[in-house]
Amino acid sequence: MSQDKIKNLVLTGASRGIGHATVKRFSSAGWRVITCSREKVPEKCPWSEGLHDHVQIDLESVENIVEGSKKIVEKLNGDPLHALVNNAGISPKGNKNRRLDTINTPLECWQQVFQVNFFAPILLAKNLKSSLQKEAGSIVNVTSIAGSRVHEFAGSAYATSKAALSALTREMAADFGPSGIRVNAIAPGEIKTDIITPESEELIVPKIPLGRFGTPEEVAQTIYFLCSDMSHYLNGSEIHINGGQHVR
Repeated sequence: MSQDKIKNLVLTGASRGIGHATVKRFSSAGWRVITCSREKVPEKCPWSEGLHDHVQIDLESVENIVEGSKKIVEKLNGDPLHALVNNAGISPKGNKNRRLDTINTPLECWQQVFQVNFFAPILLAKNLKSSLQKEAGSIVNVTSIAGSRVHEFAGSAYATSKAALSALTREMAADFGPSGIRVNAIAPGEIKTDIITPESEELIVPKIPLGRFGTPEEVAQTIYFLCSDMSHYLNGSEIHINGGQHVR
């Protein structure tokens, strides 16, 4: 891809799993990837410009998001933002890694989870709207299969925040659409990452029609599709990436 045609992506939660695979997918297609996280650039940085194109943002802080958004715009230096992928999310656990349900989740935990999983995506989108509308950009929100059912391992705060993010995607599609910005979501099911345990695999795989967990690379391919020219008329959609798990 020639220099004058390089596309720009802003991605939260890039250090592992789906985010890591997304960086690789877009970088391989010649995109410039600006990553955001509360930490510095990961040691296993898979993109050549990682040090230069990383912005430290604590998504739990509204002030940090505002300041971080300004830094992103500065890095763009007047260039358009072609895609924003809200991938970062948190799912706190209780003692001995137990699932936090509606009874045993502290209020401050609810507030923390919703700030990162729900409020941060809309704040980033609003602050980056001017850059996105320059080239009819795309926003992809990463929800979850847990947003539509009680999950064996995902906590109540995480699940309801992802359900809210799914509804927010619909609202954003209506509000950002007139500016030429498309807003869609993906809802991954069980994806083979470091957090998957043998116990969860044994329990959940039999419920998946395709008989296996997905890979981060398969999710990254769908994110890329939603940010590419192949999906120009797709707006307000949520794509299930779960091997058919949602139909059972």
